[in-house]
Amino acid sequence: MRTALYIVLFFHSVFHLLGFLKAFDLVKLDQLTISIPKIKGLMWLAATILFFSAIVLMILNLNSWIALSAIAIALSQYLIFTTWHDTKNGTFINILFLVLVIVGWGKMSFHSQYTNEVESAMKATESSTDSNLQESDLLELPEPVRNYIVYAGCLGKPKVHNFKINFDGKIRKNNESEWMPFSSEQYNFIDNSTRLFFMDAIMMKLPVAGFHCFKNGNAFMDIRLLSLFKVQYESGKDMDIAETVTFFNDMCCMAPATLIDKRIEWNYSTGDSVYAKFTNNNIAINAVLVFNKVGELTNFISDDRFAVSDAGKMKQIRWSTPLKSYKIVDGFKLSTDAQTIYSYPDGDFVYGAFQLKAIKYNSNYMDF
Repeated sequence: MRTALYIVLFFHSVFHLLGFLKAFDLVKLDQLTISIPKIKGLMWLAATILFFSAIVLMILNLNSWIALSAIAIALSQYLIFTTWHDTKNGTFINILFLVLVIVGWGKMSFHSQYTNEVESAMKATESSTDSNLQESDLLELPEPVRNYIVYAGCLGKPKVHNFKINFDGKIRKNNESEWMPFSSEQYNFIDNSTRLFFMDAIMMKLPVAGFHCFKNGNAFMDIRLLSLFKVQYESGKDMDIAETVTFFNDMCCMAPATLIDKRIEWNYSTGDSVYAKFTNNNIAINAVLVFNKVGELTNFISDDRFAVSDAGKMKQIRWSTPLKSYKIVDGFKLSTDAQTIYSYPDGDFVYGAFQLKAIKYNSNYMDF
């Protein structure tokens, strides 16, 4: 689909070259019956160059294609109007290109909200000091948690202040919905309790983007079709609590070294299960961490998260994230395969599947 689009736009750019050739009598073009002055011929050549350059920038995924395309479309349409009888069909391609520009601008604008928040959080945590995690830091932790941190390979490495994650996966709204493939990027900042998650998905063959923003206990979720039209927006106290659970879940699943955090109260252990309470900005949530004999975290369970019901209201439902497929990623042994599950009275509903693609700890502003 994308390749076909590039081919159409390429031939549209080449089409403008005919105006240049006609103006300078370089070839005989009977299909262009209207005389074209040389100055207009140069403008047709400029349109060709602008369109071709925009296509290259689009393929390279550089946002500058948007502004360049807008200029090319404006110039092209002006030239088409001056030779309407011969070139009017080019208007349809210009309209298609304009739609792409509008969607591209929407995506860039929406994504910039995420990147601006990341930049701000990165600047605010630049002063974080680096020190290595030692065995003495683990003395007050329950044995399964200590074993997990050691198993993950965190000892002797820098304590974690932030981390960046890339996931691929699929999500769905309910059991009757089709799975929507997605890719995501997120930054978590431990010291100032910030989680910024941006997702690109496909719903009914149309692009959908989502931005989850959690900053020290305040959260919102913004889902947009074509990055322009809001299809779901959630905020408020329930959302703040839900995202606090998610923030703690990220710490447990993706950054074991952060489990020395003083905001965590380890209540008690029963076998391979550990009960924890995480408090941040006057929001306290509870979770159960389940480990196996090897030292791997195999599940995270909390009754404090909320789901959006079919009626559009937030409803508190047991939430879990079973983990498997531990592999070495960025020098740490982490789960690379997880599900997200709501446990309704009539049975479990798996609404998400996540595959870890990359993780990076302790990024600084220069990395961003």
